[in-house]
Amino acid sequence: MYPINRRQLLKNASIGFGMMAFSSLAARASHAKPLAHYAANAKHVILCFMDGGPSHVDTFDPKPELAKQEGKAIGTEHVSVLSQSAASRVWLGERWTSRRRGESGLPVSDLLPHIASIADDLCVVRSLVGKQPLHGQQALLMHTGRETGRAPSWGSWVSYGLGSDNDNLPSYVLLNNDWIPNGGYENFGSSFLPANHAAMMLRAKGTPVDNITASDSRAVQQQKLALLKQQDLRFGKQTSQSEVIDAAIQNYEKAFLMQTSIPGLADLSDEPAYIHTLYGTNSSNEHQKYYAMQCLRARRLVEQGVRFIEITCPLTHVNNSPWDQHAQLVKHHGENALITDQAVAGLIKDLKQRGLLDDTIVIWAGEMGRTPHTPQITNTVGRDHHVDGYSIFLAGGGFKGGTVYGATDEFGNSVVENPLLIQDIHATVFHQLGLDHDRLTYRFGGRDVSLTDVHGHVVNELIS
Repeated sequence: MYPINRRQLLKNASIGFGMMAFSSLAARASHAKPLAHYAANAKHVILCFMDGGPSHVDTFDPKPELAKQEGKAIGTEHVSVLSQSAASRVWLGERWTSRRRGESGLPVSDLLPHIASIADDLCVVRSLVGKQPLHGQQALLMHTGRETGRAPSWGSWVSYGLGSDNDNLPSYVLLNNDWIPNGGYENFGSSFLPANHAAMMLRAKGTPVDNITASDSRAVQQQKLALLKQQDLRFGKQTSQSEVIDAAIQNYEKAFLMQTSIPGLADLSDEPAYIHTLYGTNSSNEHQKYYAMQCLRARRLVEQGVRFIEITCPLTHVNNSPWDQHAQLVKHHGENALITDQAVAGLIKDLKQRGLLDDTIVIWAGEMGRTPHTPQITNTVGRDHHVDGYSIFLAGGGFKGGTVYGATDEFGNSVVENPLLIQDIHATVFHQLGLDHDRLTYRFGGRDVSLTDVHGHVVNELIS
């Protein structure tokens, strides 16, 4: 008996891949074998994307000198060619008080009181340096390793490298809050990787996933799937891009299996009251409630074996992006913190109490920071785009809690110690997942392409 390939099997199957038994068999057959290069310290990533650029000096990088110099011109020596800058701009002091928190004494601003309560779990990096003070380019750089995009998302690379731990769910899920960040869906796409590694979006409001509940009887659905199979096979004979057809088939199979898994996963009614209180899903603020729901779903996705999960912020006001406060800094940074702070802290606490934080990396990051100076001091003062030094934090997954890495100058204006690129973070997170960022490649355009390209190194000082 001669072996047959997957497409021949589909062609010869009497009812097609729509049947439950065959779908289950095919899903197991398509389960990607992990490409892990060495023992992993973590299995999952949750990226809490603070789209727009939170102010680093108002969150995790306090600068007392700013208050002393507030209103004074920054001068030519502090002008940057990368960030929004001019010699006539004036220093702007912190708008929230920072205090030393926990046993580690890690400084965290009063802007984030709930995150401050878990300071000993946070590994804060204060020395990220970007390339352009533009939201779209920086968001794409963070997600794809290139400010021009046209490359697979960070989550897609993790999905490609590690495969899925659950045949009924995608390995990369986007928990969206009714706002697509600058750079668009390319932030979450698989680009030249097989399409089954792109993010699946799970909405906060309304129906989490379109068409997840079959509207037809089982018999009608099987007939439609059989017809779709015939069309795919006919098209497959006309193209040499067999991987595209295979990816489409895998997506159809996954969608069929998700019909039984997604509704229950998205429904949070079985969670106890204390969990809803921990995350804030019972908040009277609609935006806070929905963001909290997505954070709670993130924990449930981790429990179900999903590899990479991203949570976006809602856009609550007329602006370019949620944390982009060129004006009304106090009002809108305060609003964003109210929406996200409790839920992010609750997520980390919940993962920790369930023993899941050790193998889950939680990342809190915007695509840039905000200037420590402003054109002029007003009642509605804001901060502009800043990529010469900004802060993020990582928690869990073997990252050192209660620590700070890197430093900016006395004004928070530029990095003076241990500058890092976002590709260095990519490489270090990959390392914790058991992946070598230089060896996790895909052949495209005549060469082996990676997320980090020619950049990035593992920052051993960040990990235990």
